[in-house]
Amino acid sequence: MAKHLTVRNIDVLVALIDAWEGKLTWEAVCDEGAKVIGSRPTRQTLNAHEKVKTAYLSRKARVKAGHVPTKRPASLNIAEQRIRRLEGENNRLKDENERLLERFARWQYNVYKHGMSKEMLDAPLPPVDRDSSERPKT
Repeated sequence: MAKHLTVRNIDVLVALIDAWEGKLTWEAVCDEGAKVIGSRPTRQTLNAHEKVKTAYLSRKARVKAGHVPTKRPASLNIAEQRIRRLEGENNRLKDENERLLERFARWQYNVYKHGMSKEMLDAPLPPVDRDSSERPKT
């Protein structure tokens, strides 16, 4: 049975995809992922995690748009890798933000449709009584 990915594993895989150089395929991501997380995830496992899938599709779109790496001295090469990773992360977060805004608009419509008011949505959460189970019995 395949190993379940932890949140940390997913974050590592997303960072790997954001900094990817060369041809990007699910199999290549699985192979490189094995090196950084210790076990080889399957393509289906990676595709099942929305964060990994979004990073993959976003990176594929950028590669398809024609990003061409340039040759630089070693110190600038490290800077270029960091910039590329940060740009990839930035693009992925923009895509994720766009999806969240679409979800919010859908929720907003459904709330209106079912008659909930803004006051009902903005009502504070009930206080949490954390000491209730720790009180000594008298």
